[in-house]
Amino acid sequence: MDDELLTIGAFAARARLSAKALRLYDRLGLLAPAHVDEVSGYRHYRADQVERARLVALLRQLDMPLARIAELVEADGTDAADLLAAYWTDVETRVAGQRTLAEYLRARLSGRSSEMYGKFVVETVEVPEQVLITETRHTLADELPAWIGASLGRLEEAAKECGGVSAAPFVVYHAEVSMESDGPAESCVPVADEAAARAWAARAGRARQTAVRVEPARRLAYARITKAQVAHPQILAAFEAVEQWVAAQGLRYAGPCREVYFADWEAAGPEDPVCDVAFPVK
Repeated sequence: MDDELLTIGAFAARARLSAKALRLYDRLGLLAPAHVDEVSGYRHYRADQVERARLVALLRQLDMPLARIAELVEADGTDAADLLAAYWTDVETRVAGQRTLAEYLRARLSGRSSEMYGKFVVETVEVPEQVLITETRHTLADELPAWIGASLGRLEEAAKECGGVSAAPFVVYHAEVSMESDGPAESCVPVADEAAARAWAARAGRARQTAVRVEPARRLAYARITKAQVAHPQILAAFEAVEQWVAAQGLRYAGPCREVYFADWEAAGPEDPVCDVAFPVK
């Protein structure tokens, strides 16, 4: 065994890692010893495990989650490279969002909020009573965009059985959705036939927390935003602009805030208007 395997100390020196790191990798299931002595508990490694040990250490320096490291180190060649590329794309997307959020917060903290809010025109609209088919979910912010697209797609397909879509779909936020708070959020599609909608809901059951409800006529204060402005945190500035306008007008809130999607999302460009951020008011 001594000729074929390395002690943890010898292996750590060859891999340029500490024995403590190797014990951690073993505990996390990322790099198991080739042999553990049943009596002494001493760990031994093969020389050909050095490359994997160094790879794990480098991936941890990228703050890669352990589950993704485990998947990558088991992959071969091009597949492993593709997994790393996909992870780094996610990192750059997150950092870009954080950079934008930091700029937004700097503007708020430096008293330049009015410059941001001035980009949005706030208006009001009277919305008639609507029959809605809905899907509700508790979700954190990182999962929200994908869920909105999927849930509205399901509801718009179901609307074919309910007399068709009668007005722009929207999402209602019954509580805050962030990385710490999970709502819930409610996707809503107005439909033309209430009886057919209730029949659909009876068939659909509660698997996705689907429901039918009639929303009374209401007045909305809203700001229209582009596809680019839907991204966080630009959309926060739009909501806050509406809130400032509501306060200045002496109005009261009459329900939770919402996003009304009136355009073809896939066909829209970054500067095309696609959404109204709105509050029911009275």
